[in-house]
Amino acid sequence: MNDNRNDIDRMSSDTTPTFSSRIGNRMAASMKAAAVTFAGIGLVATAVWGTSLFAEAQDRRVPPPSQALMQYSFSPVVKKAAPAVVNVYVRSKVRTAASPFANDPFFQRFFGGRGGFGLPQERVQSSLGSGVIISPDGVIVTNTHVVRGGTDTQIRVALSDKREFDARIVSQDDRTDLAVLKIEKGGDDFPFLEFADSDALEVGDMVLAIGNPFGVGQTVTSGIISALARTEMAQSDTQVFLQTDAAINPGNSGGALVDMDGRLAGINTMIFSKTGGSVGIGFAIPSNLVRFYADNAVAGRKIERPWLGAQLETVSREMAATLGLERVAGAVVVRLTDKSPATKAGVQLGDVIVKVDEFDVADAHSVLYRLTTRGVGNSANLEVIRNGKRLTHNIALLPAPKPGKDDVRNLSGNHPFDGARVSNILPSVADEFNLDDTDGVVIVAVRSGGVAARLDFQPGDIIVEIGDQRITDVIMLDELTRNRQRIWRVTVKRGGRLMKLQMAG
Repeated sequence: MNDNRNDIDRMSSDTTPTFSSRIGNRMAASMKAAAVTFAGIGLVATAVWGTSLFAEAQDRRVPPPSQALMQYSFSPVVKKAAPAVVNVYVRSKVRTAASPFANDPFFQRFFGGRGGFGLPQERVQSSLGSGVIISPDGVIVTNTHVVRGGTDTQIRVALSDKREFDARIVSQDDRTDLAVLKIEKGGDDFPFLEFADSDALEVGDMVLAIGNPFGVGQTVTSGIISALARTEMAQSDTQVFLQTDAAINPGNSGGALVDMDGRLAGINTMIFSKTGGSVGIGFAIPSNLVRFYADNAVAGRKIERPWLGAQLETVSREMAATLGLERVAGAVVVRLTDKSPATKAGVQLGDVIVKVDEFDVADAHSVLYRLTTRGVGNSANLEVIRNGKRLTHNIALLPAPKPGKDDVRNLSGNHPFDGARVSNILPSVADEFNLDDTDGVVIVAVRSGGVAARLDFQPGDIIVEIGDQRITDVIMLDELTRNRQRIWRVTVKRGGRLMKLQMAG
């Protein structure tokens, strides 16, 4: 994934410059059935006249092309959905890193006390994205990477009718890349979108993407669902994406992907591109995960993900051949924690999870996504293959055990890990970050604006050594970081690879 990182473009943008037109609307009242055919891209969808402009999912069919039917328009869907899609403007103060020579006595002789040499500098950073209003009182869903900023972050949202309001962040989550905003002092009659059931979507379904690409203003593009349950570009273990060929560009982040009933099918999040522009491969967070996250955020509940108590690996071709599987799909249980929900349910090492409830799962991400959207406090059926036989286990979806007070620390001070929240590697933490290690200290969160964030430390990084001392627990790490050093030499493990870093104190 790291090798392709430059090809996955997050789509918030503070740039400007680049029209769209719509096909005319001519309906023959005598027609009982109609279809939409798009010249040049050969996409076909079905519509029903007299009940609903667009057919229900169970009525999907491909009609013969007709010149008359090419005159139909998406404008009824756009008129319904577009007013609920907003532009999100973010301004925040960010601190630039100090000079690496700031604490060197030689340079201090010449520059100390003059011009702020070596002192962190503040600058104003602006970004632009999109958002979707999901309730009449002005609750908005967008991407975390759209609203993430430094100190004194100011958020302004602009509606399609040119009204503008201040907004505040209610909740944000890096693992899902979802954030919830609330319009301040705006009333309770905002246009909003209802949620579609993303599990009912099928490849080939027509969708529209609405957002503010490149800052040109609200823009609508059309396409189809190209694929379901994409996980190859996921940044966390619960991320699953809808793929669409509707044109999505920088600035579309946080905007709406809507179905033909004008309901929210997903939140546009990223594109795959070598140029920075749309090449017809865009990704959206499914509406069922968006609704789960937003409902919890609005209710003031912390997002709790079910703890499986098992480490999973996606089935590879080699695994499938060794285990005698018919398909290269599913997730293999490679580690179990005693007395965890998985062990209590009867799951064993080597079991291959192929289905959660009624949904087939292609990989480990899909399993965790299904359990997350099912929700803590419920239960789920895991269908597994064991020695060629299919078995079903009912698992209770429980939150992970809480770390003790000596298991977690928030680090701050004049050291590389300032702004990092660290934890001992407990079984639940190892499961959450898919770690093979069971001893040591892992970064579980990084505060924006801290030294750790500027040095690009990430959740899931294991702090192995400081100097020549191996880190065994958070208490030891906390004590070592209190000792000021001229040069920090640290060893960090990321994705199974050791990185030796050296930084000025």
